Amino acid sequence: MSASRKDQIPEIALEWLHAGKGAALATVLETWGSAPRPAGSQLAISGQGEIEGSVSGGCVEGAVVAEALEALQDGRPRILEFGVADEDAFAVGLACGGRIKVLVEPVGDSPGLDAADLARLVDARRSKTAAALLVDIENWERRIVSGGAVAGNSAVRDRIRADSSGFTNGWFVGIHNPPLRLIVVGAVHIAQALLPMARLAGYDPVLIDPREAFGSESRFPGERITHFWPDEAIAEEKPDSRTAIVTLAHDPKIDDPAISAGLRSDAFYLGCLGSTRTHAKRLERLRSVGVSEPDLSRLHAPIGADIGARSPAEIAIAIMAEITERLRKGIART
Repeated sequence: MSASRKDQIPEIALEWLHAGKGAALATVLETWGSAPRPAGSQLAISGQGEIEGSVSGGCVEGAVVAEALEALQDGRPRILEFGVADEDAFAVGLACGGRIKVLVEPVGDSPGLDAADLARLVDARRSKTAAALLVDIENWERRIVSGGAVAGNSAVRDRIRADSSGFTNGWFVGIHNPPLRLIVVGAVHIAQALLPMARLAGYDPVLIDPREAFGSESRFPGERITHFWPDEAIAEEKPDSRTAIVTLAHDPKIDDPAISAGLRSDAFYLGCLGSTRTHAKRLERLRSVGVSEPDLSRLHAPIGADIGARSPAEIAIAIMAEITERLRKGIART
């Protein structure tokens, strides 16, 4: 599957449905032991046997497809459970033995997944609105929670923040978050390596640099680039709790406004290039304009995981490692 389609499984299922092919969705509910795909991972199956996505990296897809085709015939969802012994695990894609529980839902009438619910979910995803599809696997009741309703549902809100599908109060909560975002300030050599790395890691990146000669299409082919001043550009991007911000310009006139704007946002990560001495001077400048100590403690500087990086590409790897650690573990630099 192309990179542009790999995260569009609900969209693909809806396309097949509208094309008259029929569609079913398979969703990982739970895993135990070593499983290559986390809860919430999905596989779309058409009535003609076409598939997109994955629930196990290939080790149980064949059985899931067979069950999905049967579900399209009888209109009933089902829950499948697969176990792989240690001695057979490597051959089917597991590092060691594990179990996977998978929900298979034909799209259509109750008790399957209602086509209108799938369309609502797809609409939320297209508008880049965080959404959750809840399923009660005892009676097949379903709910879609998105937009303003998320704030009033603590179980959904917490899972959206953690980007973690799973069971809460008897409901399976399938999370559908918009892409993570990375705002890179400073069109330097590190940025040339960092932007494609970020995209591979699932981020939607944007490059900010008011210097058009630096932030040019020739130096960053295919990238989204803005030449507004950093604080204006960051305000336009509206960074949220799924956004990381990195300042790389190494020029206080460019970096400092970006840092101040980032500190006013809910960005989960704000990293700044520069040595320990450079960062100490940066802190003094920010204190002089009234930035508080709690806000200053949010800065990750010197930027990146301490892996001994030297080249621009290695520094980009270190930055992505630290961003990932902050996202997945919530570990603040001290």
